[in-house]
Amino acid sequence: MKMDRKQLYRLIEEAEPGEREALERLVARSPWRQQFHIQPEAGLLNDPNGFSYYGGEYHLFYQWFPLGTQHGMKYWYHTSSSDLVHWKNLGIGIAPGGQYDSHGVFSGSAIEKDGKLFLMYTGNTRTEDWIRLPYQCLAVMERDGTVIKLERPVIFDVPPGYTDHYRDPKVWKAAKGYYCVIGAQRTDHTGCVVLYSSPDLHNWRFEGELGTRLMEFGYMWECPDYFELDGAGVLLFSPQGLSHEGDKFPNIYQSGYLTGDPLHLPDRDFRHGEFRELDYGFDFYAPQTTQAPDGRRLLVGWMGLPEIDYPTDQHGWAHCLTLPRELTLENSRLIQRPARELVKHRGRMTEAHTVIHSGTAEMKELGGTVYELLAQIREDGAERFGIEFRVGPNERTVIYYDTAAGKVVLDRSESGQALALEFGMVRSCTTDLRDRMLTLQMFVDTSSVEVFVNDGETVFSARIFPEQVSTGIRLYAEGGSAEFRVVQWEIEYNGEE
Repeated sequence: MKMDRKQLYRLIEEAEPGEREALERLVARSPWRQQFHIQPEAGLLNDPNGFSYYGGEYHLFYQWFPLGTQHGMKYWYHTSSSDLVHWKNLGIGIAPGGQYDSHGVFSGSAIEKDGKLFLMYTGNTRTEDWIRLPYQCLAVMERDGTVIKLERPVIFDVPPGYTDHYRDPKVWKAAKGYYCVIGAQRTDHTGCVVLYSSPDLHNWRFEGELGTRLMEFGYMWECPDYFELDGAGVLLFSPQGLSHEGDKFPNIYQSGYLTGDPLHLPDRDFRHGEFRELDYGFDFYAPQTTQAPDGRRLLVGWMGLPEIDYPTDQHGWAHCLTLPRELTLENSRLIQRPARELVKHRGRMTEAHTVIHSGTAEMKELGGTVYELLAQIREDGAERFGIEFRVGPNERTVIYYDTAAGKVVLDRSESGQALALEFGMVRSCTTDLRDRMLTLQMFVDTSSVEVFVNDGETVFSARIFPEQVSTGIRLYAEGGSAEFRVVQWEIEYNGEE
């Protein structure tokens, strides 16, 4: 049931008696609750925020609307983990309702300073005429997890030349102080990223717009994230308003990156290559990164998209986060691999080896609803070969390679309850075989799949909503032969640490 504006912008304490309990009862009956992904206890989850390492633990917040599955009054919900595998739910991190975040705590980031974790976010406010007034705010978290918001914003105004779509600060430390990038919309309704500097995280100076070659590339750039990796500069952002071009940009909104020379801070010049998508699946948006204590760059994204109805909406909850990924740079392209800590999930292992000649083989020793699967597939004349999983009487999800087209394809047209039909049921990406070999590493949860192709060269993330009886796995080859070597691990997961 759709809520009106007044219902959407309520605080938790303004819930009707029994409202939250009724929502929790709905959630408890949902057949699509995830087993090893971060998900809301109830309500709506969206952007990951404040991803950081502090006090010996990883901290990860996410935007959360607790009173329904539409985008309403946003909180930051706090989770933490010592190993990137088992996450503790710690409750509300930042609550809205102040003068400068009266209509929600929007996205932002975190950085450690003076033994404390500083959380910088966009405070969303609305006037009586529903005019948006964004403020960039600061909150401070102590070692015991207590969070205190500063009374006044640290960036009060939107500079001339930009609209009220001005949000999502991502902060980092450089040799001469602190910097942050903010996603923005110019007054001509084109998207961009702007840069600020600060000596202390409290006093910020507007430096100007990042100099990119993308002057007309969508109407808004959300959730920017700048970092340097292997001597190169990397800018992540989520542009809205790109047109679908072949295999590119099929979703309602996209997420991707630019790589190039390190950002030249004095004049904000960023010399970069082409924009590339981070994930070629159906459900990926608003990623954020942090640096691990050992120097690795880690990424988490929202496995969902704005303005799309999902089947779990009727069950009192919506969305989850992706698994943590490690980023490396190869030939100016980001490679994404599952965080190495995720091997801790692995339980009982099953192996299978078969050669298929123009046919399909049901693998009775494999299957289930929650598992990790690693497949090495050698092409031997097949025109198409791949894996059907979550197979049931009338359902299957398919990942396959089209040899003539040179593409990996994810097809969820028969995955179960359908969603977002207007954006298509197939996603594909050009991918070269390595010595006629394709490698697929798949993480299958109750209602999602994340596929890492050829050791992270390409990634597909998707929500799928099959029946619980759809547990089968089939391997197939068309028009020739393919050899399959498959390893499957049960996922051992017992909730929080």
